[in-house]
Amino acid sequence: MTSHHLDSTPHSYADSYTLARQLKRHHHFYLGPTNSGKTYEALQALAEAKSGIYLAPLRLLAMEIRDRLVASGVPCNLITGEERVLMENAQHTASTIEMMNPSKAVDVAVIDEIQMLQDPDRGAAWTAALVGAPANAVFICGSNAVTQPCIAIIESLNETYNITQLTRKTPLVLESESMCGKRYNRQALKHKLKKGDAVISFSRKDVLTFSARFRQWGFSVASIYGALSPEVRRTESERFNSGQADILVATDAIGMGLNLPIRRVIFSNIHKFDGIASRLLNTTEVRQIAGRAGRYGIYETGYVTVLEDDELIHIEHMLSTDDTADLEKLPVSLNLMQINNIANVMHTNKIAEILTYHQERSQFQHPLFEPASLASQIAQALVVDAFAPNMALKDKYIFVCAPISLNVAFEKGYYLMCLKSVSTSTIRYLPPAPNWLDGENPKHLEEAELLSHNLSLYAWLSFKFPQYLVEGQQVPELRRKISRYIARALLTQSGYGDTSREIDYIATKRRY
Repeated sequence: MTSHHLDSTPHSYADSYTLARQLKRHHHFYLGPTNSGKTYEALQALAEAKSGIYLAPLRLLAMEIRDRLVASGVPCNLITGEERVLMENAQHTASTIEMMNPSKAVDVAVIDEIQMLQDPDRGAAWTAALVGAPANAVFICGSNAVTQPCIAIIESLNETYNITQLTRKTPLVLESESMCGKRYNRQALKHKLKKGDAVISFSRKDVLTFSARFRQWGFSVASIYGALSPEVRRTESERFNSGQADILVATDAIGMGLNLPIRRVIFSNIHKFDGIASRLLNTTEVRQIAGRAGRYGIYETGYVTVLEDDELIHIEHMLSTDDTADLEKLPVSLNLMQINNIANVMHTNKIAEILTYHQERSQFQHPLFEPASLASQIAQALVVDAFAPNMALKDKYIFVCAPISLNVAFEKGYYLMCLKSVSTSTIRYLPPAPNWLDGENPKHLEEAELLSHNLSLYAWLSFKFPQYLVEGQQVPELRRKISRYIARALLTQSGYGDTSREIDYIATKRRY
């Protein structure tokens, strides 16, 4: 077989963004820690511009900025993988970063949370925005972690930049004592909790357990975790924002974007399970989460603490360590043209073979870029090849990029149903609304979350295959119903008895 060479001339990737290359782009970096106001200046420039795009890391943030612009009198579209909300005469768009349109010129582009370049699954979308955002003025906001490789790219493109370093507007203080002292103690925690506290856990189970317990102790509680839709996260954060909830219990889902009036961040654990093993929280995670304390304009100081004294050492170390990433090359994703080229060379229609070949044998050599990891895409590709072997390659690639968790059986099952519909050219309707959606019983909370995820997949695919997933227009109404049920269930659910820390503690005691 002939060796497959991807075009690796220095500017081939950058030159594929033809409109960006025609503009005289100037980049404004606004860099600093959480609560330093780094997006404030960028959003001011966006609101004052004749046209612009805001590129968000999360659907929730895109919604928040769109609402903010509309409230200030600037018509703004919302475009994410699963919705298009278009306003008449709007020259501004807030979108998730993957939905950037590289062929529509605007005056201002805002790229938020630039440190997400380090994300193994999504980092390539930030590279695409940095290289391809079609704006005269590009505002880049985030932490300092990836500044050097960004500057190297901008200089290689002969574009200009300036950097504004910002500092926190309120001091962040690590408390000298933990909530429970030397050993975790439920009663000690009960007496130390205060209004304005945010207790951070790293699993849905712990968030729900703490939330239920704090309610029993007489606090009103808001809960936020990854499995909740943006609509519900928004409702919950609004309850905390408005003072309806005394305490917030959340996962690291609050690390990005959400502006919340938190006085003190309490880490209920300094370990998190990352899908493979339990590991200590890293610098970026600790800073992003701890930095949410001490909201400017509400509190003069932000406080951070943990549940046991020993854990203070790790948090102190992470807060004082330099968080510069060891990222030298920026990740670049594969495009359909490259996939077709490899398919022709290999004489195959198997998308998994193509992606694996690219990952292992690509000749892509460049001082500034490198191919993004395809691990999760290859896992999805194997499923697509097995269940829809004869599907067109471009359609297979759409399913390979679909936003799902294969390790959640319920999600995978629905994904396969949608895959079958498209591969056999049959119509698929929305999942029916279950009877319990209008009820008050919180026992269906997990089912509702899973249904919400399936709805997101349906919405996402309905834009790609509207001829088969024909009820995309009905998604918002069903989503509202599910969100209302989840919001009700969160207020009355009873948790799981013990938290993971308590279960470990009991097991250790038994051992000795």
